[in-house]
Amino acid sequence: MLVFKDILGHEQIKEHFQNAVRTGSVSHAYILSGEAGMGRKSLANAFALSLLCEKGLPDPCMKCHACRQVLSGNHPDLIYVTHEKPASIGVDDIRRQINDTILIRPYSSYYKIYIVDEAEKMTVQAQNALLKTIEEPPSYGIILLLATNPDVFLPTILSRCVQLKLRPLKDSTVKEYLVHSLKVEESQADIYAAFARGNLGRAIHLAQSEDFKHMYQELTGLLKRIKEADISQLMDYIRNFKEEGMDIRECLDFMQMWYRDVLMYKTTKDVNLLIFKDEFSSVKAAGVVSGYDGLEKILNAIDKARVRLDANVNMELVMELLFLTMKEN
Repeated sequence: MLVFKDILGHEQIKEHFQNAVRTGSVSHAYILSGEAGMGRKSLANAFALSLLCEKGLPDPCMKCHACRQVLSGNHPDLIYVTHEKPASIGVDDIRRQINDTILIRPYSSYYKIYIVDEAEKMTVQAQNALLKTIEEPPSYGIILLLATNPDVFLPTILSRCVQLKLRPLKDSTVKEYLVHSLKVEESQADIYAAFARGNLGRAIHLAQSEDFKHMYQELTGLLKRIKEADISQLMDYIRNFKEEGMDIRECLDFMQMWYRDVLMYKTTKDVNLLIFKDEFSSVKAAGVVSGYDGLEKILNAIDKARVRLDANVNMELVMELLFLTMKEN
């Protein structure tokens, strides 16, 4: 479990929580929202650890009995709300784990803290049940709702919670962590950081993913040869994508980054601005055979492919049209 100083980025949220601990002006309900992997759980756990520490400081001592209980997952006043159905948190989950227990005073601390992960999965009935508790909470009760998208909550829930939204980290911050903490090569760290779009958890996952390494090899091979490939070879690539269960949307993100590099080098001639620095010679060559108009058509075609996939157009057809645009331009 991380303390605030060990969590990368999110300075405003960390400061908000530390001030709340320092001054004692802690709200009864918070919504922490952001993509999975951005650090919502780490921030919620760090806040809980600071609140429950016996020293009463913004930074937990990590040595007192309460800190040791939190770190071992055995603190009686820190409750992680669970749910049996993977797709929803039902009214019974909320009543049994929060409403029926929150009026029992804390066992050993001043606060009693509930952390609800994937809170966007609460049904409307579950949210209404929780609302009654949030409207009239006991002085010691704190509820932390962790969600990817706060828009799914009832307006009455939103109006009674302090809303804290996690922002993406800078690519440079993510890259630095990968290089120094995971010992990833700089050129690879550039790719993982760009692909993760400021989500550290996602960047770490990509750096350790064999599937991503395989996708990298397949797509760089395709993009280097696409001008020379005939239709039957392109169809073979599409069949392979399907058979291997590759994430087509991730493939489109990858292609967009590749052609962004081609356009960037064609415009600036600056290698340092490239994401795919290891593929410099291929990126440069692609810029020679494609004009500015052609690259714009390709990037527009990638966007169109996303729209078509979202509209449930046949994947093979979508990719065939995209590959033909790449080949012709």
